Amino acid sequence: MEFFSAEWLGKPLWMWKGFLAVVLVLLAFDLGVLNRKDKEMGIAQSLWLSAFYIGFAMLYGAGIWWAYEAGELATSDGVHAGVAYFTGFFIEKALSIDNVFVISLIFTYFAIPRAYQYRALVWGIIGVIVLRGLMIGLGAALVQQYSWVLYIFGAFLIVTGIKMLVVPEGEQDISKNPVVTFMRKHMRVSDELHGQKFFVKQPDPKTGAMVRVATPLFLALVVINIADLIFAVDSVPAIFAITTDTFIVYTANIMAILGLRALYFALAAMVHRFNYLKYALALVLVFIGGKIFWNQIVGKVDPAISLGVTLAMIAGGIGWSMWKTRKDTPVSAH
Repeated sequence: MEFFSAEWLGKPLWMWKGFLAVVLVLLAFDLGVLNRKDKEMGIAQSLWLSAFYIGFAMLYGAGIWWAYEAGELATSDGVHAGVAYFTGFFIEKALSIDNVFVISLIFTYFAIPRAYQYRALVWGIIGVIVLRGLMIGLGAALVQQYSWVLYIFGAFLIVTGIKMLVVPEGEQDISKNPVVTFMRKHMRVSDELHGQKFFVKQPDPKTGAMVRVATPLFLALVVINIADLIFAVDSVPAIFAITTDTFIVYTANIMAILGLRALYFALAAMVHRFNYLKYALALVLVFIGGKIFWNQIVGKVDPAISLGVTLAMIAGGIGWSMWKTRKDTPVSAH
């Protein structure tokens, strides 16, 4: 009975363990069954797998909604759990689409064939589960201890949104990435890929002794996780602006990211079609950041209105992007 009564971060321990167990089962199925062999994932398979992940996330959200309405689930801040989950999920999903271009650049720089990309992405999600958990846990502790931190989150989101609107994006040079520079300087790194392996043993050029060497696939994995951590600096404060309930924040984040790994192979081929989505995302960040100040000074905005406005902005950004780029030539994902 102690298992069912014990709590962690305001929720029963079994809820946390149950959620993580579901995530691990999905990843094991993904790696061990669907992608056991190295092969390229086609756009059709990518879309079907993405539909599965999105459908699963929707069902999970429906379960949270039902549990809240039935009185079986309460949030630490009194916000409707279902509305908060779906708002956070859609914001994280839309923000994550912006990751695709960076991930594509990373794979291109390290010359990672498509056959090995998916395995690296799925292993990457394991790192994300841990890193996002640490960031969200830290954020929750700060908000609980110092409520004024929410104002900092709000101001940060507004400034970030305005910056996205007015500052043009510059070209990213992965070769100058400090993480890549550091790893190449302090680690033995192979110049060639060795299939799906992250590490291999090779003779040391000086001593001839067999030593463990990192492959370019491992470097790509590390840089992708660092990039995801940087993107989380925007997305985590955004969802904390919706709810400070740690469980809802974490589950919405992870559910959105799980599906992105599958969707990458479809989006990578048409990322150029989302040129105007960043303006919609910028408006979403300004709206969410402004809502923090409105809630504290004027009164709480109806969560349903927040969800509706967020969805309208994201859908408008996607729709406008697709319309404006309808005659563009597709970009090869290879």
